[in-house]
Amino acid sequence: MQQWARFAIIGAMLVTAYLLILAWQKDYGNQAPTVQEKTAVVAHDVSTDLPNAQNTATSSDVPQASTAQAQQSPAATANPTANQNLISVKTDLYHLWISPKGGDVVRVELLQHDQTKDGNQPFVMLESDPKRTYVAQSGLIGPNGPDGSKAGRPTYATEKTEYTLADAKDVTKDGKTSKVVSVPMVYTTAEGVEIVKTYTFKQGDYPVNVSYQVNNRSAQAWQGQMFGQLKRDDSADPGKSSQGIFTLGTFLGGAWGTPDSHYNKLKFANFNEDKLSTDAKGGWVAMVQHYFVSAWIPGHFGNQEYTAKLESRKTQDGMNIIGFTSPMINVPAGKAMSVDATLYSGPKIQSELKDLAVGLNQTVDYGWLWPIAKLLFVGLQFFHNIVGNWGWSIILLTIVVKLILWPLSSKSYRSMAKMRVIAPEMQRMKEEFGEDRMRFSQEMMALYKREQVNPLSGCLPLLIQMPIFLALYWVLMESVELRHAPWMLWIQDLSAMDPWFILPLIMGATMFIQQMLNPQPADPMQAKVFKIMPIMFTVFMLFFPAGLVLYWIVNNSITISQQWFINKSVEKAKAKTDAA
Repeated sequence: MQQWARFAIIGAMLVTAYLLILAWQKDYGNQAPTVQEKTAVVAHDVSTDLPNAQNTATSSDVPQASTAQAQQSPAATANPTANQNLISVKTDLYHLWISPKGGDVVRVELLQHDQTKDGNQPFVMLESDPKRTYVAQSGLIGPNGPDGSKAGRPTYATEKTEYTLADAKDVTKDGKTSKVVSVPMVYTTAEGVEIVKTYTFKQGDYPVNVSYQVNNRSAQAWQGQMFGQLKRDDSADPGKSSQGIFTLGTFLGGAWGTPDSHYNKLKFANFNEDKLSTDAKGGWVAMVQHYFVSAWIPGHFGNQEYTAKLESRKTQDGMNIIGFTSPMINVPAGKAMSVDATLYSGPKIQSELKDLAVGLNQTVDYGWLWPIAKLLFVGLQFFHNIVGNWGWSIILLTIVVKLILWPLSSKSYRSMAKMRVIAPEMQRMKEEFGEDRMRFSQEMMALYKREQVNPLSGCLPLLIQMPIFLALYWVLMESVELRHAPWMLWIQDLSAMDPWFILPLIMGATMFIQQMLNPQPADPMQAKVFKIMPIMFTVFMLFFPAGLVLYWIVNNSITISQQWFINKSVEKAKAKTDAA
């Protein structure tokens, strides 16, 4: 029975290591990290790729209108005063560029997130240059939509080409006053229909409202549909970071959700074969990468939330497109109507994503242990609000977890301490009964019963810790809040490996001390395997996030103190019993 307990402990430890390595290799590629370079923003003219509304959309940037026999309006003329320069918008969170051609967002720099830990360049989320294409597009298609006309995408006119927080106005809503920057863009068709496309930025918020106001000053009714989509090539994930011999880069691809099906992933390779095509009210579409996400959330037609068609496709030139299309909008002559949507392009901040759409916060993918991971993250956030440091938050969370598990682990450690005390008696029985294994097993079971010892209890602490350990791994890998988060001294990024390998060596030492407090295997081969385990785990931990290793060190340190105290109390109780 004791041998089976040893093998169970070894197996549990190996399973833990195996699952970590397997998860790492499965979800994180072995490619070199992508270095984002500062390049010129290019506003691609994609008008040559735009089909008529009734043509197939698989090779186009613009989605197909819902009317199969849609009639094109007469060729619209671009406003001669349209500014051909990119429009720059700078807030406290964004530096963003909008192309007057179609009004697409062609570059986004996140000012609160650096490309690298030691760098001073902002992280580039969206960009359009010869090396990489990843843009957020929106427009109006359909019978009279200018984006679906034969003349190509419209060119909007703006009052100026630079907007900052100095242009912000105070807007009060629900008793709260916020600084809001509005970027209106105007396009007038040959028929006299004025289309005002407005980007609205709020200070301190990543979500951006994109609205269309159609002022129909023509003599005929206007019909069209709003679309919003994300277009991306197959380039590598710039959000991944170097981890020594490993390179991190979580799921890179499309995602979508509805109130009935909260979170679904869609690989780029499946954008056509298993393409998305569904109608939903309150849905969303997104492109997901490590730590960051871009998403379109359909909004309102007037004051009513509309049912949008969510779609994905791959163009003939290999671009991956995922987006939505609104229902048909009818604007009578002399009337005005509006339609809008929300664009999010930034870090995966769960609290903000949760408020935007149901399931959007699940783009922070914690894997199959997500219930435990979410609890751990909530605990980390709680302590971070108190101490203001993620490293100390991990230490405090580990202490709380150990206190919660203390009664259960104490029972297990007490049984192990008794195993340690009766080890000499077991050795005596082994020598006495020699090769009579049946008699030895009978006497050993009687001894276990008499001393109230459970040889399998030693597996319990590790089995309990394994899911917590794996869940914390996902928290460190998926939570952007811990990206580049420093602790102290040489640990300046808890989501990356220890650059000096000091924490893994300390972890190995604590694991070795902990083993010395456990009852030693009677079998020489098992004893050798046990001595090798700290070395094996030290090697594994060399390239794992420093925050994960820190958790394991604190956990081992508390376990050593707990186990030492229990061992001493059991030894004293045994001495008293023997004396009596």
